[in-house]
Amino acid sequence: MPSGCTLVMDTSASPLLLALEKGEKLYVSRRKGIKQERLLFPVLQTLLHKAGVKMSDISRLFIIRGPGRFTGIRIALTFGSMMQMLNKTEVYGATLFEVLYAQVLAGKTYQNWKKQYPTGAVAIVLHAFREEYFLQIFDTQKSVPQWLNREELLTQLANNPVPLFVAGTDKEFASLDKLLGPSFMLAPYPQCRVQAKTLVRLSQDACWKEKALDPLYLKPARFELVKPK
Repeated sequence: MPSGCTLVMDTSASPLLLALEKGEKLYVSRRKGIKQERLLFPVLQTLLHKAGVKMSDISRLFIIRGPGRFTGIRIALTFGSMMQMLNKTEVYGATLFEVLYAQVLAGKTYQNWKKQYPTGAVAIVLHAFREEYFLQIFDTQKSVPQWLNREELLTQLANNPVPLFVAGTDKEFASLDKLLGPSFMLAPYPQCRVQAKTLVRLSQDACWKEKALDPLYLKPARFELVKPK
């Protein structure tokens, strides 16, 4: 196990999330704004100062590799590459889908639901832009991440062959209850947003090193879905 401290970050969208773990303490900062290229280093310097450490003390880094804002994802990947090359930092990474899925699995609400619906699956729904959403269903079919408009999303969820436990957020990080109504079991809201302690926990597992710097964009920069006529 490497010595030093662990830095975790989510630059995929606003707010920017940075957290630094040193020993038993976790220093967390969330900063609103989509200009993460301007926010990242001032926020990081503040965390380093609070923890009393330097950049060179960061021995482990965990990043979110998508989906989300194109530039935001690139920032995390570039920073990860830099730390890996210049600082010999061990870099780990996961998608937003995988992080929220891990939070769901650790929750008692899902565990109780799974006892009632043993064949059920978990769906992660994330608002992308305007009436567009990102979706991944974690089931036995190993469904892949998708970028859908609102109608496509609702159709896929409604037609899913097994019961769904849904986690994620709507526009402005609102709950999904207005979008989906009472048709699905929804995860408790804290499990629907990335938690720094989850990223720190995942950084202890070597399985997240394999694709750490592989981006998951789903949505190309400046592209929108065209609603079928």
